[in-house]
Amino acid sequence: MQRHLTLRATIIGIAGLLVITASSMYVALRMGALPWPTIFVTVVSLAALGKAKNSSLQEINVTHTIMSSGAMVAGGLAFTLPGLWMIDPSASFSIPSLIVLAVVGAILGTLFSSLYRKKLIIEEELPYPMGIASYNTLIAGKQGGKGARTLFASMGGSVIFTVLRDGFAKIPALLGIYGGSALFPAFSIWVSPMAMGIGAIIGPLFALVWFGGAIFGYYLLTPIGITQGLFASMAEADIFRSNLGIGLMIGTGLGVFFKAVYSKLTALKKLEDKPQTLSFTSRLLIVLILFFAVILLSLGTELGLVESLVLMAGIYLATYLSGMLTGQTGINPMEIFGILVLLVIQLISKPSLIASFSIAAIVAVACGLTGDVMNDLKSGHLLKTDPRQQILGEGIGGVVGAVLSVFVLLIMKASFGGFGTAELPAPQAAAVAAMVGGLQNIPAFLIGLGLGLVLFLAKLPSATLGLGVYLPIYISSIMGLGALLSVLIKRIFKSKWSKEELGQQSGLVASGLLGGEGITGVAIAIISMLK
Repeated sequence: MQRHLTLRATIIGIAGLLVITASSMYVALRMGALPWPTIFVTVVSLAALGKAKNSSLQEINVTHTIMSSGAMVAGGLAFTLPGLWMIDPSASFSIPSLIVLAVVGAILGTLFSSLYRKKLIIEEELPYPMGIASYNTLIAGKQGGKGARTLFASMGGSVIFTVLRDGFAKIPALLGIYGGSALFPAFSIWVSPMAMGIGAIIGPLFALVWFGGAIFGYYLLTPIGITQGLFASMAEADIFRSNLGIGLMIGTGLGVFFKAVYSKLTALKKLEDKPQTLSFTSRLLIVLILFFAVILLSLGTELGLVESLVLMAGIYLATYLSGMLTGQTGINPMEIFGILVLLVIQLISKPSLIASFSIAAIVAVACGLTGDVMNDLKSGHLLKTDPRQQILGEGIGGVVGAVLSVFVLLIMKASFGGFGTAELPAPQAAAVAAMVGGLQNIPAFLIGLGLGLVLFLAKLPSATLGLGVYLPIYISSIMGLGALLSVLIKRIFKSKWSKEELGQQSGLVASGLLGGEGITGVAIAIISMLK
């Protein structure tokens, strides 16, 4: 078997990982956002190995897989743990405990991603826009020609646009049409080439379902609810809407769980003698990893044995939802999954404040890494990279990134005097801190839960709908616009190019738009961190 995970791939990948992880921690704490580093590390890996002796696209693919893996681990910690110190600045969290949380989360995220790969990437063929953009970048960069010119022209335009917007403030980040009443609420759109490219890649079905959720939440539910007296204020309507959206996403998770249980029971009832998809050795290895994860969490953190056991099931479902949403939309709300698993555990236990944030953090880390793994596995599947070598590389990078993220987080805490300040506002962590006490509107959550379950069983993208209901309108609107423009352009040029050429060219343009802003966002983060 050809080696895709080579020594030089590992060394180059880890060297890049150190920079990407540190900058990702900074930008997550500073701006409350985390641009996918996928295209940035793809270009860096291509530059480092593209002309190297005996290099292959598969080796480059594994290199950028390692390089990006620490970024989402950093995001999982940055989006959750600072909330602890916002509530209690004197809270003491030992370094070994933090390392255990981060490392266990990284390992579980990698493990469960390997289990979901076949279903989400091969069977369901989810788009995974970042993975497709990475694949297009590698192919165009290696082969050159017309495809490369299209991709890099689009990428260059996106870079220039993003620099003007974020570096020189010459272009507004948001455009809005502001309403003056509940009947005419504000409408805004994110001025983002990356988001438009994601909308084009995921296609009209997912993008318009997503946008439809936003239209329902902001322009039907909210104004009708206020005018009919169901909500006393806009703030109360927003709480209902966001909890409804969360319920829709979690209802999808319940549907996944019930469907899996039903499939197992049906198979047993029919006494089907199907070949096992996993060997005995693989199953034993999974059990051992889960066993040691529970032991490490029980002995090395403030979590109890029961809490750790329930946490394994919670991470299993949360990472599935994370992988599915990332595949459908390119968005990974990792901190939301963290707080929801915490709320479930709070029903059967009374975790301390530190234990509560520990639960949210480990789930967010696992979900963050899952999104990164699945994007990389998508590009690897298209390139025919050996998935075992790629997953091993992701695991190595995830563990290294987990340890590094802990120290970077603590260094930034000491250097800036804490979190929740003008220098490090950590807005996601502040939201997690506000939700640690529980959901603000349980009836809305339960309604969403039921609807999400029903829609999932009806084979409708309920999690994507819930994401539209939950997220700000400006994100959903740009995704819908990107999908509509893609459809419109294909119709305009359908007489000039074949269907295959249209798909290829539109995919390259979308990948360039997506990659250009992603590269620029990471570069600006690195420069800001160094300053």
